[in-house]
Amino acid sequence: MKRIYIGNLSFETNEEKLKETFSAFGEVFSVSIIMDKFTNRSKGFGFVEMPDDDASFAAIRELNGKEVDGRKVRVSIAEDKPVRRTEKSKNR
Repeated sequence: MKRIYIGNLSFETNEEKLKETFSAFGEVFSVSIIMDKFTNRSKGFGFVEMPDDDASFAAIRELNGKEVDGRKVRVSIAEDKPVRRTEKSKNR
């Protein structure tokens, strides 16, 4: 299973549009657009999970730099989020 990062999304792009776009390359397991918790507006990036590695790499290769809803998107393999230390763990 590959987790794919999609950046520079239009604020108008919704999860259904991303699923439709990536489905052209293979099965899409999940789609999520990251929303701002205060404004409930897209933060301009999201993630797609695809179970087939070949389909994932094909989607990345073909969609990176292409226009989706009027914006050239950045598409790449998602990197793991670095672990953030909390204030409590800093004081130990």
